[in-house]
Amino acid sequence: MTVKIARIYDDSIPEGKRILVDRVWPRGISKAHAQLDEWLKDIAPSTELRQWFNHQDDLFKQFKEKYKKELQDNDEQAQAFNKLKHIIEESHQDVILLYAAKNTKYNQAIVLQELCTK
Repeated sequence: MTVKIARIYDDSIPEGKRILVDRVWPRGISKAHAQLDEWLKDIAPSTELRQWFNHQDDLFKQFKEKYKKELQDNDEQAQAFNKLKHIIEESHQDVILLYAAKNTKYNQAIVLQELCTK
């Protein structure tokens, strides 16, 4: 069992337990098309952090540290992160963290994948 990430708009999303890790529902995606097992809205970065980062590559290192701090310090985010870890531990299949961002190299799903595979 591994933790993988995929953009929800991609045609070829790997098989597994599908978890959306965005706060806002992805534009143009129906719930039927998404085929989610879980939507962890509260695990997403705060609106303030997301807007500050704006998926700028040069800010990713700082974003990553600020996001990790949010996951520890914000009760709702911490609960959602603990739920994700529990889902991963209990799953008998790969877990796919889905996100909508256009930037496939620098986004919160990458941070979550890294934290969950340590």
